[in-house]
Amino acid sequence: MSKADIGLVGLAVMGENLMLNMERHGYTVACFNRTVSKVDEFINGRGRGKKFIGCHSVEQLVGALQLPRRVMLMVKAGKPVDEFIALIEPLLSPGDIIIDGGNSHYPDTIRRAKYLGERGLFYIGTGVSGGEEGALHGPSIMPGGHSKAWPHVKPIFQAIAARAPDGSPCCEWIGSDGAGHFVKMVHNGIEYGDMQLICEAYHLMSHGLGMTPDQMHAVFAEWNKGVLDSYLIGITADILAVKDPETGRPMVDVILDAAGQKGTGKWTSQAGLDFGVPIPQIAEAVFARCMSALKEERMAASAKLKGSTKRFRGSAEAFLPTLHDALYVAKICSYAQGFHLLRVASEEHQWDLRFGEIARIWRAGCIIRARFLDQIRDAFHKRSKLANLLLDPYFRRVVNKGHKALRKTIKLAVDLGVPTPSMSAALNYYDSYRSERLPANLLQAQRDYFGAHTYERTDKPRGEFFHTNWTGTGGKTAASTYTV
Repeated sequence: MSKADIGLVGLAVMGENLMLNMERHGYTVACFNRTVSKVDEFINGRGRGKKFIGCHSVEQLVGALQLPRRVMLMVKAGKPVDEFIALIEPLLSPGDIIIDGGNSHYPDTIRRAKYLGERGLFYIGTGVSGGEEGALHGPSIMPGGHSKAWPHVKPIFQAIAARAPDGSPCCEWIGSDGAGHFVKMVHNGIEYGDMQLICEAYHLMSHGLGMTPDQMHAVFAEWNKGVLDSYLIGITADILAVKDPETGRPMVDVILDAAGQKGTGKWTSQAGLDFGVPIPQIAEAVFARCMSALKEERMAASAKLKGSTKRFRGSAEAFLPTLHDALYVAKICSYAQGFHLLRVASEEHQWDLRFGEIARIWRAGCIIRARFLDQIRDAFHKRSKLANLLLDPYFRRVVNKGHKALRKTIKLAVDLGVPTPSMSAALNYYDSYRSERLPANLLQAQRDYFGAHTYERTDKPRGEFFHTNWTGTGGKTAASTYTV
């Protein structure tokens, strides 16, 4: 029997669809699942008559692969990945490749790459975005790890990846050790922010402007033809048009307002804290999901806590262009934060991330695919060392004009009592970033007062630190200067 080009472990939706994608592009795939019955179900079901080799053990899987062996894990992040590595590693030879295609936390990928590299094996941590449809028809793929493994997986990955509008594959090598999973994590963090911004616009339309789902469907469908053109805007328009078959009501109105999450948004927020990078919109999007989960508490509080009693008296149609521009500016601020985090992490880990290429491979296949990623790609291709997207000429023009719409939108939301945590965070980020002077001078004085933490002076060079004996009894001893 001929050998398989690649092996895949994990026959959930993503794993199955990726295998079908690979087979459709001419590759033979060996597959294994811990629940072995799933292997037989797949081979006799969706995989019937196709170039798949069903395996009932990891030994059989490894034996079915041509050299160098390529084994892709599509299992739950965390302990299951380590468990499968422990099972497969002893069966492999130097130069063989293990690929983790799940949403693993990037520090785990760094650890695993180091461990396997010391044993002569190559490890790739690759982000795969696009959901089940993307996996089947073409996802965005973000591989990173041991670069010597890239030539052995590049033909497969670039064959199955989505195609950007220029025809190029939405898959490119990201960088060493955990770079691929870090970029995928930030992608998901931006996704959290994008979804929350759209939800806030929807909330303001429905509870503020009094629009019906059908009316909102028409608006989002129209917005999807312009600068807001994106996968998430498009599916929002689709969702708002669907009726519940049981009640005939708009489907969106019968869905409970309690959101779930799988952790990548939280990881991105934690990374922002770890690297000292302000990404408030992503953090607020995570907290918004946490707040939504407090459904019972919110229901009880709604009967006891007072809010605004104002009602919108103007023309919804007249206000919608303002909301459109506010959403676009807030979206730009969110991506600016995400790419700032990528820049700092790249410098810290010496990944040498190519931000223009990252924007390009997000242009199709992935959940945050959007038209304006072309502008982000162009911005970084022109200035690879660009400190912040807000400083690019195109985006600078947009936000210099559009911040007024964001202010008007937030003012209306405040007046009507509609929460807009992510939009508000966008405006606060914008106003903070453009401020020559912030009140941190007082904060440093407070820190020095109670903890002798020292401060820098405006009339002295940066890097010189001073301490004031504020009370007259504190003495001259100061604490060491450091930033956690």
